[in-house]
Amino acid sequence: MVIRGKAWKFGDFISTDLIAAGRYAHLRDNLPEFVKHVLEDADKDFAAAALKGDQTYIVVGGRNFGQGSSREHAARLIKLAGVPVVLAKSFARIFYRNCFNIGMPALTVDTDQIAHGDEVEIDLKHGVVRNRTRQKELATGRIPPVMLTILEEGGVVDYIKKHGDLIFDEARTR
Repeated sequence: MVIRGKAWKFGDFISTDLIAAGRYAHLRDNLPEFVKHVLEDADKDFAAAALKGDQTYIVVGGRNFGQGSSREHAARLIKLAGVPVVLAKSFARIFYRNCFNIGMPALTVDTDQIAHGDEVEIDLKHGVVRNRTRQKELATGRIPPVMLTILEEGGVVDYIKKHGDLIFDEARTR
């Protein structure tokens, strides 16, 4: 699975409150409205650009991306904005897991090698991020086959709907 897009770079310590501001918590049951505010406290221009849909953006963060509360909405809103993957130097554990649970990969990589606006290509199967703008190849580590299968199915819930359980065998992982 290869993903291509333009980097939208954020800094270190982007919290779930910067991703899904608490003042919009009343919109939890109206995600199409809530997503219009995704990451607006980190960059007021991001949501409108991402939702425009004419460009695929890759969210690129620094250290401890997704820190703070365990709000699953934070990861879900990024995905609903059309972002297929999040790259960061490191992730808060709960945010990282929430990304995979909803079918959006979160990859740890040296994001100092990626600038805002760079064209990036991510090869999930081989664990490689290519910065096409700077002609650099960055290792991110391979995603275990079981996690790739969950991602391909759209997340944990979709996987269980299709297979009825979370038991993995060779036939289900590639």
